[in-house]
Parts: sequence; structure tokens; C-alpha cells
Amino acid sequence: MLEEFLAFIRTMAFSQMTFGNIFMIAIAGVLIYVAVKKDAEPLLLIPIAFGIVLSNIPPLATGILNPPQTFPDGRFIPGGFMYYIKKGLDLGIYPPLIFLGIGALTDFSFMLSYPITIFLGGAAQIGIFITFLLARAFGFTLKQAAAIGIIGGADGPTSIYVSTKFSPELLSIIAIAAYSYIALIPILQPPVSKLLTTRKERLIRMNPPRKVTRTEKIIFSLITTLVTALLVPQSLTLVGPLMFGNLLREVGNVKRLVEAASRYVLDTVTILLCLSVGASARADIFLTPQSLLVFGMGAFAFVSALSSGILFAKFMNLFLKNKVNPLIGAAGVSAVPDSARVAQKLAQEEDPTNFILMHAMSPNVAGVIGSAVAAGVFLAIFK
Repeated sequence: MLEEFLAFIRTMAFSQMTFGNIFMIAIAGVLIYVAVKKDAEPLLLIPIAFGIVLSNIPPLATGILNPPQTFPDGRFIPGGFMYYIKKGLDLGIYPPLIFLGIGALTDFSFMLSYPITIFLGGAAQIGIFITFLLARAFGFTLKQAAAIGIIGGADGPTSIYVSTKFSPELLSIIAIAAYSYIALIPILQPPVSKLLTTRKERLIRMNPPRKVTRTEKIIFSLITTLVTALLVPQSLTLVGPLMFGNLLREVGNVKRLVEAASRYVLDTVTILLCLSVGASARADIFLTPQSLLVFGMGAFAFVSALSSGILFAKFMNLFLKNKVNPLIGAAGVSAVPDSARVAQKLAQEEDPTNFILMHAMSPNVAGVIGSAVAAGVFLAIFK
């Protein structure tokens, strides 16, 4: 009886726990606190945090992350639960499905009604390329630098997709950095916006957007898919599902498919993706000087993207008769619709009757396409 009890004790994970495991579990606790108490992207941070907890219980004790094993005598032991869940992340399956759901949720009419603001979505992607150069200066390889730079697009699925292709060893830190900074948009965007704009600029009122027809929106989905496929075919894996989801939304007679893509597919894949991201954040991978440097460069990438959009809006105003409010330039990052809402809030702090949300949504959704195209450019150059 004593022998059996001792054998049971030896199966416990306590003896295999390291300080790094404990520290990572504490980080998971902080993420859950921020998600619940501050309501900061709870749909993303809570499953990521729980995945971190799962991955930092020593795998010899749980086997939850163990790969399948085949022994010389023919015996086969299947892999752990999270091993198979993570396959969708490792093989790059989850990000395109996320884009499908985003497309089904997104209204591109704001962008089509005021197309000049599309350039702001493109300008915000400058942060991606600035950070790429910085990462190279710090000694990262071309592929690692490209994956790190994509954080500046504030697009979690795109960051993950490029990381799975270029630098799987940095996947966990890049994914967590991307989603962490997306969650911090209400904190990061206001000081950057106020620093780079004057009160007079924040008071600018923009003309109401025109009404966009359903035909225009359908044609836009098709043309964007074709142009992307011809110019940057490597980005089609992300832009294609995005436009397909949007086409389903706009045709008007496939509501069941729209509901499936925007709710059931998107919500299910978000859970699996975020759990997988968290499960990649083992202490031995995450707690390294290189990982902390990546996290710091992620912050730089994000701030650079916000700044690039604002500064380009100010540049455009030098030539435009009808000025744009530079606050919407910060919404050129891909965090839909959070960055657009923050821009609206900042404008109303100066003038409660000024509504720029619809205008801010234009660079916001353009940024989604822009970050995917930027990823395609990297994939084409460094394949």
C-alpha cells in the first residue's frame, strides 16, 4: 500500500516545477486579471492565459503536450490533447479561418465611401518595415525580423501566420506581444495621438460619407481578391478568406453562411488559436533575453505604426481642400474596431458633437488588408 502511495506521489508535478513555470503561471494570472477587471480583449487574453497555465505544468506529469510515439514493438501512444489542438497553429490553418470570420463581420462601405483614407491604412504599415530594419540591426535573421515587424500591423492572426512560416521558435512571444498590444490600444493610442496632433487638428470635422451600394461592395470583394492574387499572391491565403467572408455578407441571401462564419467558425477558431498560442509559451522558450527583446520591439512596432498613420494624415492635409482629422490616421492599424473607437473618443473629448468613427473605420479596415499584403510581400521576398 505504501509503495502504491509513493508511486502516486511521484506522478505529481510539484517536483518538476521550476521557477520559470511558476513565473509564467503568474503572468497568466495577470493577463486574466487585466482581461476581467479592465475588460481588455477578454475573448483573446483569457484563452491565451489558460493556455500558458496548461503549458507550464511540467509535460512529463500531464502529457498534455506530448507528441504521439511509436515503439519498435509496434505499440502506439497517441499525443496529448493540446498537441493536436496546436497543429492548427503550427500548420497555419487557424489564421485564414479567423480572416474568414472577420470578413463576414466587416463593413467595407466606410472605406469605399471615402477612398482617400485607404492611404492611411497603408501608411500605418510603415511601422512594420521600420521595425523589420530595427530587428535586423539587433542581429535577427531576415525571416525573424520580418515576423517581428508584422507586430506593428496590430493584427494577431497575420503575426501568427508569418511566424509559423518564418520563425516558429519565436511564435509564442510574437503572438503574445501582438495580442497584448492590441489589448493596450486604449492606453497606448491616446498619448501618441495627442503628442502628434494639435487641438486645432483634433477639432477638424469631416464631411459625412456617401452611401455605398451593395453592387459596389460585391465588386470590391472580387476585385480585391483578383488584384491581390495577381500582385502579391503570397498574401492570398489571408486576403482570400477575408474577401470571401465579406462577399458572403454582402450578397444578402446566404445569411446562414454569414452567421456560421462570423459566429461559430470565428468564435471556435479564436478559442483554439488563443489556447494554442498560450500553450506555446513555455518558460524555457519565453523567458530568454531574445524573447524580451522581441517584446520590446513589438512595442516599438506598434507605436511606429500609430505614429506613421497620424503623420501621413497631417502630410495629406497639406494638399487636401477638405482636411482629414489626423486622429483617424492612428486607426490605420488592424485592430478593428478598437482603434477607430479610441480615435472617436479622443475627438469627442475636444468636441462632443464631432463624430469621426465612420471615417476612422476606413483606415481601420484598410489596415487589415494592408497588414496581410505586407505579410505577403515578406513571404514573397524571403521564401
